[in-house]
Amino acid sequence: MKIIFAGPTLRGIALDGYRNLEFRQPAKRGDLIRAVRDGASIIGLIDGVFELQPSVWHKEILFAISEGVAVLGAASMGALRAAECHAFGMIGVGQVFQAYVGGEAQDDGDVAQLHGPKELGYLPLSEPLVNVIATLRELRTSGHIDQQEHDGLAATARALFFKDRTYRRIVENADLSNARRADLSAILKANSVNVKKQDAILLLQMIESEGASSIFDFCQPQWYLSRTRSLDELLQNDRDSQYNHMEKRPVTLM
Repeated sequence: MKIIFAGPTLRGIALDGYRNLEFRQPAKRGDLIRAVRDGASIIGLIDGVFELQPSVWHKEILFAISEGVAVLGAASMGALRAAECHAFGMIGVGQVFQAYVGGEAQDDGDVAQLHGPKELGYLPLSEPLVNVIATLRELRTSGHIDQQEHDGLAATARALFFKDRTYRRIVENADLSNARRADLSAILKANSVNVKKQDAILLLQMIESEGASSIFDFCQPQWYLSRTRSLDELLQNDRDSQYNHMEKRPVTLM
């Protein structure tokens, strides 16, 4: 079983084309443990919750790896956790992961995005900084903006809180003439780069491929998982949750 945790990063992608993958909502703490117990052999972490719910815990990633499950991360929370856990066997995929490993991306907020609920298709309401940086780099390379404008727009984007970071707000806050603001608004809209989505698609293709089982055949890690009280509590809470769920199933009398 191949389980993918994703949400807003995959907006607009036809997921029914990935018939060998099971898609679940953005991961919260304990979800990877549940995936392992559900029989996952490969877990792909793309999106995860934060702020209002506890995020995916590093320890549960190590638990999955210690159980022989290949864990891959890309694009968003997955790239962040992969950068933090790749030394222990988590597999990072894509440009955002490389940006964290290389130090270009450093803050959790670099991949954070405000978006609508699942019922609205995770409608994006802000722009992740990694997408903005990729877009500005492409515009500088193509000659749409010069180095000075690139640096000014990048600094403006970094200064904005992630919930307020949109291309419109970036242009409004930048030190530009009114005429140039109008030009840049159109240019950014027409040439925006979604590096998170690119990385997510790459992860899906890698896991979906026929050779995935051989590519990710997992070797026993050269370390032992320390069973701390916090981990034991998380494992027990998952067992209790599954038990309570079974207890509350409706019974049909024939």
